[in-house]
Amino acid sequence: MNKSTVKISRAFIQKPKQSNTLFQYLNLPSESFTTISCNANSHSPKYKFLLSDHLKNRRLDEAREVLNKIPFPGVHLYTMMIDGYALNHRLDDAIQLFEKMPVRDTVSWNSMIKGCLNGGDLITAKKLFDEMPGRNVVSWTTMVNGYLQFGKIEVAERLFFEMPVKDVAAWNSMIYGYLKSGRVDEAVNLFRKMPSRNVISWTSMIDGLDYNGRNDEALIFYKKMVGFGVKLSSNTLSCVLKACANVMALHLGVQTHCQVVKLGFSFDEFICTSLLTFYANCKQMENACKVFNEQLHGNVVKWTALLTGYGLNHKHESALMVFGDMIRMAVLPNQSSFTSALNSCSGLEALDKGKEIHAVSVKLGLDSDVFVGNSLIVMYTVCGSINDAVAAFSNIGEKNVVSWNSIIVGSAKHGQGKLVLTLFSRMIRDEVDPDEISFMGLLSACSHSGMLQKARCFFEYISRYKSTAIKLQHYVCMVDVLGRCGKLEEAEGLIKNMQVKPNSIVWLALLSACRMHSNLGVAERAVKSILDLEPNCSAAYVLLSNIYASAGKWSDVSRMRVRMKQAGIVKQLGCSWVILRGVRHEFVCADRSHPLSEKIYQKLDWLGGKLKEFGYVPDESFALQDVEDEQKQEMLLYHSERLAVAFGLVTTAEGSTITVMKNLRACGNCHSAIKLIAKIVGREIIVRDSTRFHHFRNGMCSCGDYW
Repeated sequence: MNKSTVKISRAFIQKPKQSNTLFQYLNLPSESFTTISCNANSHSPKYKFLLSDHLKNRRLDEAREVLNKIPFPGVHLYTMMIDGYALNHRLDDAIQLFEKMPVRDTVSWNSMIKGCLNGGDLITAKKLFDEMPGRNVVSWTTMVNGYLQFGKIEVAERLFFEMPVKDVAAWNSMIYGYLKSGRVDEAVNLFRKMPSRNVISWTSMIDGLDYNGRNDEALIFYKKMVGFGVKLSSNTLSCVLKACANVMALHLGVQTHCQVVKLGFSFDEFICTSLLTFYANCKQMENACKVFNEQLHGNVVKWTALLTGYGLNHKHESALMVFGDMIRMAVLPNQSSFTSALNSCSGLEALDKGKEIHAVSVKLGLDSDVFVGNSLIVMYTVCGSINDAVAAFSNIGEKNVVSWNSIIVGSAKHGQGKLVLTLFSRMIRDEVDPDEISFMGLLSACSHSGMLQKARCFFEYISRYKSTAIKLQHYVCMVDVLGRCGKLEEAEGLIKNMQVKPNSIVWLALLSACRMHSNLGVAERAVKSILDLEPNCSAAYVLLSNIYASAGKWSDVSRMRVRMKQAGIVKQLGCSWVILRGVRHEFVCADRSHPLSEKIYQKLDWLGGKLKEFGYVPDESFALQDVEDEQKQEMLLYHSERLAVAFGLVTTAEGSTITVMKNLRACGNCHSAIKLIAKIVGREIIVRDSTRFHHFRNGMCSCGDYW
């Protein structure tokens, strides 16, 4: 014991007997108690600093060692340690330390309750709350928030109204809970009953209304807030800009931007991101770029907002340039960045670029992320590479219903009916509940693979057991299945007995089947129903005209064309294209505008000779003009998809896959020809038309000629 300690001890020994009574009560010698207390007090700032530093850097065991060295830590130090344990998910250690505390105050009780709630232990939190002496308004509010956090809105509501005293934070918590659970009207009523409101109250209402799709009301609340003179926070302005973006309220959004500048929030990260999203949604990409360029950004969220904005405005090339700039500026993309970039690759049908971005995601370890993986599935599916889509699906760590739907719908479009059924079985075994999109994919797979009986079973199941899930698109798929199988009258009967009102798309599915089976009677009734719903539907006129042409009814063809001309209806021009090294090469029927036209037509002439050697005879019923047979054959030879295939053959490496996209349904005659062309050249040729993908290999098509 040093001298200073001895002096202090003596001073305490000379104190009245009342102090010694306390020492006796604690069963400690008075002198030793005085010495220890003095030493602890003299070092308490040092201990507090060490403890705080260890906790800040998540060195929990070292922090506990420091706490254990303190002879009599105060309640505050105990509470700091408990908070540290709770924040780092060591709830058992926090509870054990809490139980060892010799003295607990309201703050320590509240910290322990909050720690249990954040750690997912509602039962222990409730037990502590029930045992807690002297609860204050923070205790009650913490517990209300806990019940809301666990989705127990009714229990939280009951506890809120039992509170003896409510401060503005308690009211805000209950309002937030109502809004989060979609009980918007109750939130509005509670807001009106508040005795006093602060900026958080108003901001919660604005954000909650916007979140629940009541965007216009959110902006009305904002105007009221300004009218009451409530000081705006950066969070308020960020929420207002989001609401403006959702309803494309350009004028109010620009006014809010002015408020941002006036209040000095221009460089706030959340505000900047909200401004980028707002201008992008309002189709004002120039202003979005100005906001972005006002400062150098290392923040991935801002980069992603600009990237996503370009994508939303169908400026996919610019979006991919932004993604490239991110990489060059050493800004590491996150899941949202990859999702937006891959969506732009899908928009451009740029398979090579998509593969490059996929490689970057692999390097960063994000390829197994569910959001990145889902986008990869869509990108590969759209670009014609279904095998890569399946591989991306298999690589996802934790799949969600979107993952399953993406691969099911994608496989259906590629005619992989058996694969779709296998995937659906796995989905059920993995206890993932299918939704309306899952069943649409199933029915679509049945349609593209000719599985009529399975389609009937699935449709009956949806109708009987999933009545809330049956939608118009399910009827479209079922009509398509029946129509392709030649059950035209049954398909027509299904439309007439639908539970929902049929639209033109359902009737068009039937009309398309009539074209396939040359059924004029049903076709004319379908067209009448379509034109009653959509008088200027060009597809109805064109399909019926084609049916007349196939039947040789040229006077009816002329009549339909006259009606179209009188109504000002223009037929959509058929075109096909190939993406080569990021450049889109587009062709229309008998097109000679391409720089490589000479080589393309030479290749087509060579293929024509080879096709004849294989016994190919053109099907002139697909030449939909009243001309001589020789002219019909020449017209069929130079359809846009054939020009695109020839272009692919003369510009890509021997043996590589050629992918052709077409905006309309593939021509039946070209379908037959391309099967043989694939065998002649020894290549896989993929053609995507308006309804599905066709994979041509060795004289066969993946559709099995059922399309």
